[in-house]
Amino acid sequence: MGDKWSVLVVMLLGDGPRRFSDLKRAIEGISQRMLTLTLRGLERDGLVARTVFPTNPPRVDYSLTSLGHTLIEPVRALGAWADENRFEIQRAREDFDRRTTAELAPASSRSAVGEGA
Repeated sequence: MGDKWSVLVVMLLGDGPRRFSDLKRAIEGISQRMLTLTLRGLERDGLVARTVFPTNPPRVDYSLTSLGHTLIEPVRALGAWADENRFEIQRAREDFDRRTTAELAPASSRSAVGEGA
């Protein structure tokens, strides 16, 4: 549960079972590989159940287990906190990026000069 994708998957599955393609469409920016790895990790941790239906082609649904359902309230609280603080978080990221860029710029200039000598 330490990554943003897991939190998003749990939030989505809190509304009921979903197919892989539904999850992929609902989570902007996630790759197919990352969604697969996230679902496998959640399944391994006992938070998500994978159900295969014997249709042609096979249909696979993902749902929260009883343990996974215990995460809904904390995850929603985390999501609400992130939403309430999104502007402050963005401002902190921008400040960090500016400081990091300023700290790295002189070092990279010296390296380029040293390489040419």
